[in-house]
Amino acid sequence: MSLYELPKIELPKIRIPKKKLQGVRRFFIITVLVFFASSVFGFLAGGIAGTYFYLELNQELQQIQTPLHPALSAKVLGGAAGQASQEEAIIKAVEGVSPAVVSIIITKDLPIVEEYYIEPFGFKIPQYRQKGVEKKQVGGGTGFIVSEDGLILTNKHVVLNEEVEYTVLTNEGQKFPAKVLDKDPFQDFAVIEIEKEQLIDEQGKLVSKPFPVVRVGNSDKLKIGQTVIAIGNALGEFRNTVSVGVISGLGRTITASGGGLTETLEDVIQTDAAINLGNSGGPLLNLKGEVIGINVAKAENAQNIGFAIPINYAKKDIEQIKTLGKIVVPYLGVYYCVINEKYQKEYNLLVNYGAWIGRDKYCREYERAVVPETPAEKVGLKRDDIILEFGGQKITLENSLAKIIQKYNPGDTVALKILREGEEKTLEVVLGELNE
Repeated sequence: MSLYELPKIELPKIRIPKKKLQGVRRFFIITVLVFFASSVFGFLAGGIAGTYFYLELNQELQQIQTPLHPALSAKVLGGAAGQASQEEAIIKAVEGVSPAVVSIIITKDLPIVEEYYIEPFGFKIPQYRQKGVEKKQVGGGTGFIVSEDGLILTNKHVVLNEEVEYTVLTNEGQKFPAKVLDKDPFQDFAVIEIEKEQLIDEQGKLVSKPFPVVRVGNSDKLKIGQTVIAIGNALGEFRNTVSVGVISGLGRTITASGGGLTETLEDVIQTDAAINLGNSGGPLLNLKGEVIGINVAKAENAQNIGFAIPINYAKKDIEQIKTLGKIVVPYLGVYYCVINEKYQKEYNLLVNYGAWIGRDKYCREYERAVVPETPAEKVGLKRDDIILEFGGQKITLENSLAKIIQKYNPGDTVALKILREGEEKTLEVVLGELNE
């Protein structure tokens, strides 16, 4: 079939009884007039006329007991039905998740400044002095409840300041003081906690009301073009604001900054669903209403380019908080750059992949190489070693050492394949625990 050929649809032959012929003629005269009007009023009127034509023709044909061919019926109605179905899915997803999406309000005691005047030589000179303090909102973000006992996942940069107070505001308007339990050193995640509301049941006993929770999806199965929904406390003012878009990119690496923190985030989701200030820490949903990402950043000089961290990276943090009460991160203890074809040619290396120890991100020689008293030093790693594989996984720009190591836990024994002075060696290292 060539580019401009349309598939042929075999329509049933229609025999119109004489008593129906006059009505059908009237119908076609009306239809011609409608199409004429559509040419005058433009594309919108044309769309209305087309819909009207299908409905009326189908009605006439039903009266003579000759329905439209199923293939034609599917072509005409498929688009409208699909759009309605997607709209219903979005509404259902938002309604299901909204009770578990919360706004995080950041407040701080700020001085109240009073103005007064002194009058030396008869002139009024303004002076200022502090007259007490008052609590004011200095920031805001978003989070979502991941356990019935009040654990909330959000971004680390939302709760980075230790000299402020955090309050969680639910979609129903309830306020709860929040406590920061831990922050992930590598990823932009933090887990905070609120206490369950105490109620008296029918027997007069004091019981704790469980919190509504989100459903967590699988971010390893995402596809570009997939519809997604972002929910968050837009601009720190409009809580549970909803925006809809698609996944416009996967596996992105960005350098984000905010709240006094700058960090490189790997393997993030790019979306054109609007992510505004205050959306940080909010959920990115699929049409099933499952959380598949955590909204983290937006591009400043672009139209609707936002980013979210895949939810699978946060699953281990949530589980560790539940079981250990803290987030533990495995640690090797090297400074390195990831080699690519450009750096292989520039530095005349034997390989175009791997983690080159003792180099900065541009593969220039760096003052540091191996951190003292770390697993890397204990296993004998040294400057200019190239770690080719970590646990059998090849280290590349898309699969960096930092990304691979997060799949492990402190205490795990991992095989390292390294290149040292032109020879490959295999070492076994026991990972340590990164602490502040």
